[in-house]
Amino acid sequence: MGAVIVLRATKKILRFLDPTQDTDPRPSDTALGDWYVNRIVVDAQPLLIILSSRSLLTIIEPARGLRALATRLPELVGARLGRLGIAPSIVDAELSVMNPVLVAPTRDRVVLGYLVDFAKAVSFYLPIKGWDTTTLPFVESRLGETPCHLGKTIFPETAAKTLLAERWNVA
Repeated sequence: MGAVIVLRATKKILRFLDPTQDTDPRPSDTALGDWYVNRIVVDAQPLLIILSSRSLLTIIEPARGLRALATRLPELVGARLGRLGIAPSIVDAELSVMNPVLVAPTRDRVVLGYLVDFAKAVSFYLPIKGWDTTTLPFVESRLGETPCHLGKTIFPETAAKTLLAERWNVA
């Protein structure tokens, strides 16, 4: 059996995506695990909040081309890891196992809770007036520095770096 990557969408997003026939595929084989996605609206602008289940690393993206999200997920993850300063060889290794992307409903209530909490925080991290898509990486970074509890206290950006280094055997 080949590698698996799962995009787990909330009900409001799932209706726009083509769910995989297997509604409960096994967990993702990637270092960062399954990716959860929800749609939020900030200042009348629709955004997607995409969250790694293992590290809680967050991607904030304009909600365009939703039907192609599963196809675009590796590109979005690669760009986010690049902004995080991850070595290209590690990014390439992680992306190499991100095909095909399976689409399924959400299943982890803890990750869903962080998805909701982070969605609420987004508007607080944006300037009151005059933000655009160039501001979104700043919000991602702020969320990446947020202490979270997944069995132990983690910081999403640090956790992502650690998981990637462990999975791809980099010291």
